[in-house]
Amino acid sequence: MVTGPVELLIVGFSGTQCTATIGPELVKLVESGTISILDLVLVTKDPDGELIERRHDQLDTLVSLSAFGGLIGGLITKADIAHAASALEPNASALLLIWEDLWAAPFAEAIRLANGVVNDSARIPGPVIAPALVGRHVAV
Repeated sequence: MVTGPVELLIVGFSGTQCTATIGPELVKLVESGTISILDLVLVTKDPDGELIERRHDQLDTLVSLSAFGGLIGGLITKADIAHAASALEPNASALLLIWEDLWAAPFAEAIRLANGVVNDSARIPGPVIAPALVGRHVAV
């Protein structure tokens, strides 16, 4: 089975209503075959600091993701959730996603066929790389 890289992404938000804008964009990425979402959890600290955990099937804007077949759930652990929650202030949220980069599956297979191994990988945030790309006609 050819698989692409699998990533864990944790995105923090002030407030508790992040999925209304993110949900439709995730659905577009799944529908286009760019990614396959394997697991998704939204963690929120209410104003009193109490932690609320919601899975994809408990979020109206994300329930449709399960119709695409890739979502298996159970991959995001309690330790992952605790890690994300430790950085949250009251009345803030973190969205934890595990997805497969379907777009990269052919390249990942080429690496495997060449007996290659990815030794490291990092994601460089837009605000960090943007100054280096000024004037190079690259959108960040």
